[in-house]
Amino acid sequence: MNKIFSILLIMFIVAFPAYARHIAGGEIFYEYLGPGAAGTSVYKITLRLFRDCQSTGAQLDPTANIGIYDKLNNAAVGGSPFSVSLDHIEVIQKSGTISCIINAPIVCYQVGFYFINVTLPDNEWGYWISYQRCCRVDNITNLAVPVGTGATYLGSIAGSKDIGSGHNSSPQFFVRDTALVCQNRNFTLDFGATDPDGDLLTYQFCEAYDGGSTGSPVVVNPPPPPYTDVPYGSSYSASSPLGSGVTINPANGIISGLAPSAGSYVIAVCVNEWRNGHIINTHRKDFILKVGDCDFVAARLPISATYCDDFNTFFENLTPSSLIYSWHWDFGVKGITSDTSNLATPTYIYPDSGIYLVKLVVNPGDPCTDSSTMRLGVFPGFFPNFVSTGICINKPTQFTDATTTVYGIVNAWRWDFGEPTVSDDSSRLQNPVYTYPTTGIKTVQLIVQSSKGCIDTLNKDVTIIDKPLITLPFRDTLICNLDTLMIPASGTGVFSWTPNYNILFANTPNPAVYPKLTTWYKVDLDDNGCKNKDSVRVRVINNVSLSVRSDTSFCKGDGVQLNAVTDGLQFSWTPDIRLSSSVIINPIANPPVTTTYQLKSSVGKCFATDNVTVFVIPYPFVNSGPDVTICYNTPVQLNGVVNASSFYWRPQGSLNNPNILSPIARPPFTTKYILTATDTLGCPKPGYDTVLVTVLPKIKAFAGRDTAVVAGQSLQLNASSGETFLWSPSLGLNHINISNPITILNGNPDSIRYKVLISDIGGCLDSATLLVKVFKTNPQIFVPTGFTPNGDGLNDVLKPIGVGIDRIEYFRVYNRWGQLIFSTSINGAGWDGKISGKNQTTATFVWLVKAVDFTGKSVFKKGTATLIR
Repeated sequence: MNKIFSILLIMFIVAFPAYARHIAGGEIFYEYLGPGAAGTSVYKITLRLFRDCQSTGAQLDPTANIGIYDKLNNAAVGGSPFSVSLDHIEVIQKSGTISCIINAPIVCYQVGFYFINVTLPDNEWGYWISYQRCCRVDNITNLAVPVGTGATYLGSIAGSKDIGSGHNSSPQFFVRDTALVCQNRNFTLDFGATDPDGDLLTYQFCEAYDGGSTGSPVVVNPPPPPYTDVPYGSSYSASSPLGSGVTINPANGIISGLAPSAGSYVIAVCVNEWRNGHIINTHRKDFILKVGDCDFVAARLPISATYCDDFNTFFENLTPSSLIYSWHWDFGVKGITSDTSNLATPTYIYPDSGIYLVKLVVNPGDPCTDSSTMRLGVFPGFFPNFVSTGICINKPTQFTDATTTVYGIVNAWRWDFGEPTVSDDSSRLQNPVYTYPTTGIKTVQLIVQSSKGCIDTLNKDVTIIDKPLITLPFRDTLICNLDTLMIPASGTGVFSWTPNYNILFANTPNPAVYPKLTTWYKVDLDDNGCKNKDSVRVRVINNVSLSVRSDTSFCKGDGVQLNAVTDGLQFSWTPDIRLSSSVIINPIANPPVTTTYQLKSSVGKCFATDNVTVFVIPYPFVNSGPDVTICYNTPVQLNGVVNASSFYWRPQGSLNNPNILSPIARPPFTTKYILTATDTLGCPKPGYDTVLVTVLPKIKAFAGRDTAVVAGQSLQLNASSGETFLWSPSLGLNHINISNPITILNGNPDSIRYKVLISDIGGCLDSATLLVKVFKTNPQIFVPTGFTPNGDGLNDVLKPIGVGIDRIEYFRVYNRWGQLIFSTSINGAGWDGKISGKNQTTATFVWLVKAVDFTGKSVFKKGTATLIR
């Protein structure tokens, strides 16, 4: 049942009801009919135009204006433009019923043919054939201007510079213009052609041209090129007219990939004719592909394929569909029945190499089923590779195929040498030679094929330079007259060294020289006629000069840099005691005791020695004493010891005398005191030592706020900011050495001031007091009769003052209209004279307060208070 599943239709866009907007595709091609009069040839020129049968736009024109121009100067030939009559119209359509498909479109096109025979003088460059008309159909998806775009169809007749004394006719595209492409479906469209002359054909997407205008749709005298490309939209271009998911095979013209979203797309395909290794002419066809919003059941496999990686082969249906719900694969291994799968995309490991007939059936047993077969060759072990020699501009570069294959033989090659400035940088030889006209990195591509059908592609970069690279290890060096020197150069080609003086291996990259006098050795490198040269100076000495620095001293631990003046190249210091390096000319020496160092400076077998003594002098002795901790705002005596002629303490601001060893310090905060000492015993640098005086934080003793109680009421005191506590007097207290004792007073005396002595972890002391007034009354709540909220800190808040009160249940303030303006249940909180943040003017307010005394009884009072501004 291949009645629908091998269908792939090109649908040209439906013309919209606007006059002249009807063109759905076209091409111009020619046929060589034979010689004319002396020095002329006769050609049959055909213009083929397409129009959708469903279009309500203009009909095909009864005549077409065709221009012919000499390619050399774009001069019109005699009689151009030619008015060519419409010869006939053919209707091509998809006949029959298309079952098992969703949204099957109507496929029908009118194809108009215009013929003219012309006699043209034979010339070197050939001729252009041009036809222009506006407009293409509307709403073309891949154009930035989808409406009102015109069309130019261009033909090309090859000249003698390309075809020599021979003749040529255009390739003929296969007419397969009734195929269907569904959106978001894999498709394959054969856009191949045949060539009547047997020329090799290659294919590529190319530019579609604009032409004409909506104001003048019929172009009476179509001009020669160049032309303006149609305005491709974002994500589309001439080389990618259907987006990045669709490509054209350059070898056979098959367009394939994942179709874009439903819509109409303008596409131009150019077919290049190759003869004797170069392109002789290019023919183009311009068409509008309509991608339908359709879906169908189809099984499609390649007609044939070869798998050359390994035996583990992956399979998939090239036209998946939401209508397909089951699959049956037979992998074609004879003699067994287990070579099947019901997966959509199976893998199968073949037992051996060979040719297998693979079959896929989708929806087996269903009325909407389909099947496809392919001839699969399994020949793993095919690895493309090549090597090249010769890297110079304008010199031959030899390319050698290094492809290996386990099965069959390598039998076809296609090289692209990656030279962007020319178009004929290709070859089909196995081991070609190419001469590059420019320098730079060239990406060489090799497409290689085996007799078993394996095809693979390799891209490799080749760097072309103006001369071969010579890499030298040095350009100037020094040797002893007793030595032999190796010069290890590198490069590609043949090396030659001169002069022939005390030299071995002069025709290699790595000569050995042993001159007795300073000599320039020159090297020539020849890479297949590409040459370069360079040189090395070898200086020769009979002995090594050496002068080490004079003896020196340094403060112990600081180190000192050694150095020398010498023409030596290798160095060795001994003894290797506390040296940063023993093999450099200027190491840092830091010996613990006075030491004499010897330097040996060498050039090969020549050497010299010299000595330097480094005297080690200790820093002045300084001891600033042990660290100490003191209480806040208390003095401490520092005790320093030095072995020096002078000394001082820093910082000095909190010392009574910074120039004595035992000053008195009174730092306001933790401070590091640095004792600095200098002497005249040899080390000019000062010695240092530091003592840390830690100042404990100031004790912020707090015994609590003054308060009032009634006789017999218990009161808990609360002191803070310390580790130990001592209360006095002890009258009424249950404890005197805790932070929160409880006192009960009977009113005799009527007030008492408690004092608490607080110490911290360092033994530092501070004290605080608390006044307790004792009322010999019942528990009471006092509220002032007036307050002055002016911010002076005195009587700014209207609040209740409780005596013998355990808690306030509420304190409320009302204005003269009975509105509640303040309420709190927090003892000590009150009203600040503001309503919603706004100060109130002088007035009288009513207050209510309810509380619970220390015995648990309720206390209620009310009254008035005056706010005074």
